[in-house]
Amino acid sequence: MRIRAFIIALAVAAAVVAASPAYAQGKLNVVTSTEDLGSIAREVGGDKVSVTALAKGYQDPHFVEPKPSFILAVSRANLYIAIGRELEIGWLPPLLNSSRNAKIQPGANGYLDASQNVRILEIPTTQITRAMGDVHPSGNPHYWLEPGNGRRIAQAVRDKLSELSPANKAFFAQRYDDFDARLAAAEKRWDATMAPYKGTKIVTYHRSWPNFMERFGLEVMGYVEPKPGIPPSPSHTIELIADMKAQGAKLIVVEPYFDLKTPQAIANQVPGAKVVVLAPSVGGEKQVTDYLQLFDYDLNLLSTALKQVTGK
Repeated sequence: MRIRAFIIALAVAAAVVAASPAYAQGKLNVVTSTEDLGSIAREVGGDKVSVTALAKGYQDPHFVEPKPSFILAVSRANLYIAIGRELEIGWLPPLLNSSRNAKIQPGANGYLDASQNVRILEIPTTQITRAMGDVHPSGNPHYWLEPGNGRRIAQAVRDKLSELSPANKAFFAQRYDDFDARLAAAEKRWDATMAPYKGTKIVTYHRSWPNFMERFGLEVMGYVEPKPGIPPSPSHTIELIADMKAQGAKLIVVEPYFDLKTPQAIANQVPGAKVVVLAPSVGGEKQVTDYLQLFDYDLNLLSTALKQVTGK
């Protein structure tokens, strides 16, 4: 049903594109898969770019609802920036194919896969089967939730924008340097906040957080989902409760688009345990309007919850 709706939306949008004027000249038109990439593109591009992010921060980026406005934006883009690692496999290929924009197809000069120069975790070393759940063959695509990878994304965006608009190369370099300096200062603040909790064991709902948790020294000892993308079962839930009690894990991290019923039921069975809902993307909460604020918001919530469950 969702695929059929997407095809209909693309067909409607394609007709509108054929009758629509091109974007005004002057700025590079950048379209990104997520608000995280959009925020970084704005940081580096400044007023030399116009940025449209497709997936909203409160949505699961694996499953994006089709809109005719998507194909309108993509058809006029000078640059498309994708998360990659098959995160958008269910919705991006038909969108790009229907855009009639040769400049931003994979492999073209106006297409940037932001995952190419970042640190990717959980790359499978065995053959992938459906029995393993929704495992990504190229590794975990939630890599943006680590500041060092955000820096690498910004470098790639700087280089690509400079390639597309050579006259503004110095401008993009200065914008990147400013972002890098602010990010480095923020990292010192974040590290100080999380230092007391290094080594603490926690549970997450989905495998969205490996880069984030590794960066800030937390150990993920289990998941609410028995396998990626598979809803929690009663038997797995019972096992997870027992494991949390045995290992002293008292915090469950959940994304805003998952049902809190099962995580809260698990927490209720583990003495002193809590559930905390973190924003997995820019825009996941109203106050999270840029990439640095994403970490400020999440680490404030996370450190407060960890202090409550650990007493540190």
